[in-house]
Amino acid sequence: MHSPTRGAADPVPNKPAHTLSAAGDLLRALAAPVRIAIVLQLREADRCVHELVEALGVAQPLISQHLRVLKAAGVVHGERHGREVVYRLVDEHLAHIVVDAVTHVDEGPRGINSGGLGTEEL
Repeated sequence: MHSPTRGAADPVPNKPAHTLSAAGDLLRALAAPVRIAIVLQLREADRCVHELVEALGVAQPLISQHLRVLKAAGVVHGERHGREVVYRLVDEHLAHIVVDAVTHVDEGPRGINSGGLGTEEL
């Protein structure tokens, strides 16, 4: 049954299995709270690792590990500037996915986030 509050959406053609698999891989790469926080930071500006460490209050090895996952998934790109690597989002669409998810949760209880995530999970 369709949601009574949802308007008619354009039909989405069936997608090949490899496309759905790649979309699942992308969503898994974005699924960790620290990686969500990194994407939100990179949405504001390009950042190097030490800036992400300061902004998120997470240890440098953990930030680097999460950046590797995001880089492997094609979410971020790193560019060396001297001794530092500056990271940026590959595509603004990726930021929209994260912002929409965070906004959805912030809109209020819908059975998705009754307990909430604490900053200790970042």
